[in-house]
Amino acid sequence: MHKNPLLASVFALGSGLLLACSASQALATEGGLSSWPMGIEIYGMGILPPPGTYGQIFTGNYEAKSVRDNAGNKAADIDLRVTTVVPRFVWVTEQKVLGGDLGFHALLPLNDMRLNIKNGPHDSKRGIGDAHLGPVVGFHLSDKLHMATGVDFVLPTGAYDKNDIINLGNNYYTVEAVYAMTYANPHGLNADVRLMYDYNFENKDTHYQSGQELHADYTLGWGVGNSWVVGVGGHAYQQVTDDKCSASNCAAAALVEETNGYRGRSFSIGPAVQFSSKDGWSLSAKWQQESGVRNRAEGQTVWLKFTTPL
Repeated sequence: MHKNPLLASVFALGSGLLLACSASQALATEGGLSSWPMGIEIYGMGILPPPGTYGQIFTGNYEAKSVRDNAGNKAADIDLRVTTVVPRFVWVTEQKVLGGDLGFHALLPLNDMRLNIKNGPHDSKRGIGDAHLGPVVGFHLSDKLHMATGVDFVLPTGAYDKNDIINLGNNYYTVEAVYAMTYANPHGLNADVRLMYDYNFENKDTHYQSGQELHADYTLGWGVGNSWVVGVGGHAYQQVTDDKCSASNCAAAALVEETNGYRGRSFSIGPAVQFSSKDGWSLSAKWQQESGVRNRAEGQTVWLKFTTPL
């Protein structure tokens, strides 16, 4: 392990956009990483489609030039770029649960990552990240108001080495509770929120346990007709419990203590647009800039999302 706690944390920053691939973070929680790629969802995040099988492709590119410390000041200059392609499969069954439609989803990210630390080392990785899968139940409260709830399980399928400065996976399990709502009006207000709460298990290689996390993806837009929605979107993130590191040789233990748990936070916002075809497919795009960052990298992300029946 690296002897300098801050440098050790920057080195851990790797797993990038994981997921889903979220390299939009770089400190707080171990290596500043979260299992969910913040802001990846765009419009329609609370709508579970009719029974059937669906495919989605998310593509994203994240770039960061600095790491922010516990006070929001620049702690390090970096050059981080993570490009990800995330295929996702959704199966909605005929089964009803409490009046809602039962579905399942699974995804596996493919990441291309590069990290350069100013006056320090550099590295790059390419391969699969950590898989997500889980059940979901969707409700259609009206023709415009929709709701979905479920649980995601994140599996440590990405390659990991505690001595590398970047990694494709986090090397620990996460359980994520999910609640999402969408209000969709083709000729008026469109609003979405996906609220998530993460419980992270211990990384057995480092004996580090990242704190619990509360975060949300959101969009707000206006249906302008002709199947288009335009507006803004992003994410809000707050770590709600302390990181823990019990190992006697844990390089980040002092930093966790000095920063009262080494909790991270961030917020992003930017333009978002969606086109929905009469044939059932849709294409969304979003650009988001991070601000108010604590104990993480600060950067910007471009997301594209394509959905189609299979």
